[in-house]
Amino acid sequence: MTKMFLSLHVLAAVLAIGPVTVAASMFPGALRRTDGDHADRDALVTLRTLHRICRVYAAIGIAVPVFGFATAAGLGVLGNGWLITSILLTAAAAANLALLILPAQDDALAAAGTTGSAAGSIYAGRLAMLTGVFNLLWATVTVLMIIRPGSTTGA
Repeated sequence: MTKMFLSLHVLAAVLAIGPVTVAASMFPGALRRTDGDHADRDALVTLRTLHRICRVYAAIGIAVPVFGFATAAGLGVLGNGWLITSILLTAAAAANLALLILPAQDDALAAAGTTGSAAGSIYAGRLAMLTGVFNLLWATVTVLMIIRPGSTTGA
């Protein structure tokens, strides 16, 4: 059963977190292509699509920690430091996405095409930074999941 949960955990991470990471990373660049009242219509459509990908796959991404906890319980590693650290980093990444990135994308979408390119640049820079932090957190979690320092399951 543990192997099944581990497989589902990895698949959920790849299929849910991957699209969010890519879409969130593409959003600032697409936002920079909007130019106030003369916004490129294709850029606005792209922004809406990227934002929807982020929202939908963020919701699907809840499966990652669910299957992760099931896997950890099956392996008996719930109290290991590497796993606790990974859980905290995952929570930080989820909070960054839900509380900072998605609302900032909402605001940027509302401003796109109506406030001028300066507002787009401000949102784009902030979103690029927040997305970079999100990506770094997930990269760190991935490394911890592979290396598992101090794990008795072997690396």
